[in-house]
Amino acid sequence: MNFSKLLKYLNHHIVTKQSVTRKIIRFNNRKEFQSCLRQIKKLKPSLSKLSHIQPIGIIHAISCPLHSSNNLISHPAIRFIEKDTKIKMHSPTNFAPIETELKSSIPWGVQEIKAPQVWKYTKGDGIKISVIDTGVDFNHPDLKERLRRGFNFIFPHMPPWDDNGHGTHIAGTIAASNEKMGIVGTAPQAELYPIKAFDHRGTAYSSDIIQAIEWSIRNQMNIINMSFGMSNRSQSLLDAIKQANELGIITVASSGNDGKKENVDYPARFTPTISVGATSTKKRLASFSNKGKNIDIYAPGERIFSTWPNRKYVELNGTSMATSHVSGIVALMLSINPKLSPVKIKTILKKTGTPLSNSTSKKNIPKEINAIRAIRAVKKLKTK
Repeated sequence: MNFSKLLKYLNHHIVTKQSVTRKIIRFNNRKEFQSCLRQIKKLKPSLSKLSHIQPIGIIHAISCPLHSSNNLISHPAIRFIEKDTKIKMHSPTNFAPIETELKSSIPWGVQEIKAPQVWKYTKGDGIKISVIDTGVDFNHPDLKERLRRGFNFIFPHMPPWDDNGHGTHIAGTIAASNEKMGIVGTAPQAELYPIKAFDHRGTAYSSDIIQAIEWSIRNQMNIINMSFGMSNRSQSLLDAIKQANELGIITVASSGNDGKKENVDYPARFTPTISVGATSTKKRLASFSNKGKNIDIYAPGERIFSTWPNRKYVELNGTSMATSHVSGIVALMLSINPKLSPVKIKTILKKTGTPLSNSTSKKNIPKEINAIRAIRAVKKLKTK
């Protein structure tokens, strides 16, 4: 199929200003997508703005900054076009730097979910977790042993260094492993692959997240941690998550910090993900956490003490922090039985959670994740 007319249109309408809306253009199939890519490569020397086109192989699509896409819809190779939505990481509701000399410490959240009690069986050995976030501090002593190379989608030729702090905090709760002079995370033998999809302001496009999911599939991750969200639904993002899910990759996502009832952000709202809400230090639903039947499991999200860039530590509140606890427990489960499907993992977590006391619902009683019960269920399954 000839795409020259389409590509000339794109070259004319692509705008390089940062404030312009981006579009995801989906092709009918892989063959047409690859044909278009070949013609982009051929025409780039004469149509310079085509260099701003971002291929997204996992969903047979391209993303680019466009003023208008109205005249593209009739092209026979195009399946549909949707807005490449901006996504914000779920910003913490507080920020409390801790300036103290640390001795070995297991943060209260890790203790609350009873992770230390199952470390005699597993510490998450060999489980690969991609953390799609702002990157990580590779020099932090509590994380150094657990970190693998990962990838940087903001600056592809650089390692995924954290210029925000959020990603480093998430990584610490999942798998920090400094037993001598730092903190210990939920799964202290898991492998962390930081993927920097968010800039220093904590902002990304949905196409960046989709590419991060594609990287996770290609590099055979077991778990994808997604501590971010948006209110708009993206079919392209759902399709990428579905592909990961079908390949057995567990996706864990934060529900949002708006304190809303019966409302959950995307991608946590998508059925294939494990959607996570937050509990407080008093073992109750956290006031800032989104709540409702669309949340699969809750975990500690208030005053969560974890790693921060420049060898520091901070306490943060948020469903992002809750999500990292859940990713850690899933790693413990998979290290005992790597064949557990995403559906089975979610079912076990929901069945084995500890009911929360301040629920107003009788049908959908919210539960906090419980490592002892979850691991016991996994071990029982394995012996059958």
